[in-house]
Amino acid sequence: MTDNNLDNENVKNSKAPLVSHLIELRDRLKWAVIAFFIAFLICYLFADYIYGFLVKPLQVTYQDMGYENPRMIYTGLTEAFFTYLKVSFYAALFISFPVIASQIYKFAAPGLYKNERKAFYPFLIATPVLFALGASLVYYFIFPLAWRFFLGFQTTGLETGLAIELEAKVNEYLSLVLKLMFAFGLAFQLPVAVSLLARAGLVTSKGMRKKRKFAFVGAFGAAALLTPPDLISQVGLGIPIIILYEISIRLALIMERKRNTDTNNSDDPDDSDSTKKSVKENNIDDIDDIPETDYSED
Repeated sequence: MTDNNLDNENVKNSKAPLVSHLIELRDRLKWAVIAFFIAFLICYLFADYIYGFLVKPLQVTYQDMGYENPRMIYTGLTEAFFTYLKVSFYAALFISFPVIASQIYKFAAPGLYKNERKAFYPFLIATPVLFALGASLVYYFIFPLAWRFFLGFQTTGLETGLAIELEAKVNEYLSLVLKLMFAFGLAFQLPVAVSLLARAGLVTSKGMRKKRKFAFVGAFGAAALLTPPDLISQVGLGIPIIILYEISIRLALIMERKRNTDTNNSDDPDDSDSTKKSVKENNIDDIDDIPETDYSED
């Protein structure tokens, strides 16, 4: 058989797996988009309540400082409408994230070893939980302190000749709130990211301990970039990152022990995952006997 005929035969043999992968990807994306769209419609129906929840810390701070009839403004005809769309979008993304993450996992799972599939389960649960914890921290602790600090710059006019009053714009307020909530939510993903990297052998607990002082400086540097230029927000984000870094060191050590245990267990000849690994390690050229991953199983 000539080289051209051999190449054509290889192309024909590779079409079926490629098409099945693309069909599976299409189906997973379809369900993820449907889940997000349904969540978006529901969130838009309750967008004013969601925005009211987000603006509650500012309202309470106004009341605690003795301001009567506080208000927010918008200066563009479409500003309030697009603000509600933005509120609905991010709320729907948060609500539908478990469905989106599960669809991504189901697409990737057939290509993972059994121990790798088991390792991903805790992270699928921990990711939204840690994000919610980070967002809750900034909502219930940082917002009241930061808003009181910023409102302290208002004057009655006796000091400056003209009164300085805050009239917060709905779009600018939402952008600031989302920025802080996502900054804290993403910062709380540090243990998840480090655990995955440690599981893959890309980072070690020993190396993280050696670079602890650089990590502390980087924590406050990241806090300065992700938060407004006030000391409350920066310290409020920097300290949790440092605490999470210390927790991540412990998690990295646990992941290293599990990885070593899985490596030792892979010596079992009856383990199908061990068989796949031996195929790769021995550089077997003929892989026709290895079954294709079955995407029909969820």
